[in-house]
Amino acid sequence: MPRTIDRDEVVRLTVAGAQVVEVLAREEYEWAHLPGARNLPLKTLDSYSAGTALDRDHPIVVYCNDFL
Repeated sequence: MPRTIDRDEVVRLTVAGAQVVEVLAREEYEWAHLPGARNLPLKTLDSYSAGTALDRDHPIVVYCNDFL
């Protein structure tokens, strides 16, 4: 179930084996991304790409930066 978490929870989850996914555009991801994060751009994300790129047995932390 989706929920908002803070930085400390992201750290705790990643130490426990969670996958970090950034849905930023490739250019933004290449400019600045979280260490160890995978890039699955939101505009190209579909169930096939997510299903083959991610391990369903581990939690997934999704990150998107919104400059608005």
